[in-house]
Amino acid sequence: MLYLPRYAESEILRLITTNPAVVVVGPRQVGKTALVKHLFAQLPRQVAYFDLENPDDYNQLNNPSLHLNLLKDHTVILDEVQRVPTLFPILRSLIDQHRQPGRFILLGSASPELIRDSSESLAGRVAYMELQPFSFRELPTTIDYRQHWLRGGFPDSILAGDDELSLDWRENFIRSYLERDLPLLGLRADPMLIRRLWSMIAHLNGQLLNLTTLANSLDISAPTVRRYLNFLESAFLIRQLQPWFANSRKRLVKTPKIYLRDTGLLHALLRIENYFLLQGHPALGASWEAYIVQEIASRLPARADLFFYRTHDGTEADLVITRSGIPRVLLEIKYSTTPKPGKGFFIAKKDLATTRNFIVCPTSKGYPLAEDVEVLSYLELDKIFET
Repeated sequence: MLYLPRYAESEILRLITTNPAVVVVGPRQVGKTALVKHLFAQLPRQVAYFDLENPDDYNQLNNPSLHLNLLKDHTVILDEVQRVPTLFPILRSLIDQHRQPGRFILLGSASPELIRDSSESLAGRVAYMELQPFSFRELPTTIDYRQHWLRGGFPDSILAGDDELSLDWRENFIRSYLERDLPLLGLRADPMLIRRLWSMIAHLNGQLLNLTTLANSLDISAPTVRRYLNFLESAFLIRQLQPWFANSRKRLVKTPKIYLRDTGLLHALLRIENYFLLQGHPALGASWEAYIVQEIASRLPARADLFFYRTHDGTEADLVITRSGIPRVLLEIKYSTTPKPGKGFFIAKKDLATTRNFIVCPTSKGYPLAEDVEVLSYLELDKIFET
């Protein structure tokens, strides 16, 4: 398959020059292996690559301490490292014996176990990087935002020959994730139950999370729903967007909103087969909101955080971007070429004292709308982070 350059390339190369180990996490099929293999020639050391799902590679590491110590002058890449959690303490020992930058790159389908094991064993020795599905700015100009929005950002989906092939891939991805990948990652639950939960999240996309409603619909306990949701979030499949609240005399909503991170998977779960059906679907506005939330999240700089804002009297803004705990940017997301923010947006602007405020919509070019408020095109999202 055609390789498309990723913004993550430069970040991996930067991290590998300053850290003994770099962990690249993300959902399966997001392109971690293709990305790292593309960087082989740019890495400062010789490379030794092991795919731990390949029996031949796996068997080479029957005695990992001995074998990996012989490769101390290489950059050793361990793919699907979550399959062998016993490696983490061994890697710690090897790093401590010969502590140099660039010794290991670990690739793993994100799971709570992977994060926990690497954090405990490699604390102070490792840097993390999340590889997300393709953002729109990473795609060639031959792919427009409508195709990206419909199909999502997984490489095999966005680069498929047509919408039907893309949907086939996404449906197979969902089936494989439920039946094979999630159990391998440690989620021990009925695949049909998780499929129902995933579908319910798709229908609730962009809404406040109600654990009781989900629990009653699935006939399980609210704590069990919470555990499943946290697992899906750790696997980078859903996003629980937290509300912004600080000391305030206003009664603020403190329940997260829930999104599917990839709109291609969202549309597959909602059985939206093409862009024409998307335009007439009741979930159109919520889908656009999820698309822009993911696009902004993929650009979020270090030490910036993403929230939403809502009070019990209806004042609301879709996104709040904070730096050092202080609200800096306020955003409303509208699927309209002539957006008109409601009164609640301007009240939120006053409450949070933000000076950079945007309405993001599917126009080709932005324009000033009001004092300190600007309509922003989906093509201009990088402007949000300009200082």
